Amino acid sequence: MSNEIDITLEINGAQYPLRVEARRTLADTLREECGLTGTNSGCEHGVCGSCTVLIDNEPVRACLMFAVQAQGRQLRTVEGLAQADGQLHPLQQAFIDHHALQCGFCTPGFLMLAVSALERNPQIGDDELREVLSSNLCRCTGYQNILKAVRAAAEHMRAPAAKPA
Repeated sequence: MSNEIDITLEINGAQYPLRVEARRTLADTLREECGLTGTNSGCEHGVCGSCTVLIDNEPVRACLMFAVQAQGRQLRTVEGLAQADGQLHPLQQAFIDHHALQCGFCTPGFLMLAVSALERNPQIGDDELREVLSSNLCRCTGYQNILKAVRAAAEHMRAPAAKPA
């Protein structure tokens, strides 16, 4: 008796038809079956946040969810932030500009958590931003540059687009 299930996941706008074990985590499925290795598995207990992805625009710990639970929902991973032409999302660029990453292991989770917060509330205040970001762990940066980067991205995202002359 096979414990595998046929599912199709919609990830970053693309369809991924898969056959997975019912107990396979979403994090492992994204990395191993879909080749989307930006989603990291850190603690595998939902504590560190390195596996954070967006499901229907809400942050979710992919290590705590089975892949089969994601069928019929829209998934967004860190690979889906940059534009098709390779231009980085303002948040990705801000992380580079403000030295908000060192080893980079936690970065995808922070990016997905922060982009969700900024898309829901571009006017997010510092206290709320600290509260949102406190759910992810970083052992390298001391968080200050992560906060600076998210603030800078928020400012950029709020600014009206420049009109061509």
